[in-house]
Amino acid sequence: MPIQVGDTLPNATFRVSTEDGPVPKTTDEIFKDKKVVLFAVPGAFTPTCHKNHLPGYVARAADIKAKGIDTIAVVAVNDPFVMGAWEAASGADGKVLFLSDGNADFAKALDLSFDGSAVGLGTRSKRYSMLVENGVVKLLNVEDVPSKADVSSAQTLLTQI
Repeated sequence: MPIQVGDTLPNATFRVSTEDGPVPKTTDEIFKDKKVVLFAVPGAFTPTCHKNHLPGYVARAADIKAKGIDTIAVVAVNDPFVMGAWEAASGADGKVLFLSDGNADFAKALDLSFDGSAVGLGTRSKRYSMLVENGVVKLLNVEDVPSKADVSSAQTLLTQI
């Protein structure tokens, strides 16, 4: 059963791209004692993710943080090098934390993964947004189609928090 509002996030270790190479970051390091907006995309640089979903969070980062949010993070089933390149290319540096879920372990633990093998993508994360407080899901918006970024958009989340 997919994660629900009121559930605690599963323990996971992500990889984050840094100048010194990829470094691990655990769910505790990211979410403990913090209010975090987390959104997931099926893949870095894919059309909807790159041109629609991420730009909304970058453009509205100050508005989101003004609502008491400590961190805005994006997670994708891509390696940390791709996520680092996407961060650099998107102008999101310092506004959004880019988390690599390279093996889809986090997406699978949330039961929010899907099989994109038919189009050469392998296992991917469903597109969603959530508000997490101290590791507990307070809001959750999951898209019904991977190519949509409506219910999981920055604008929608802003109206909910």
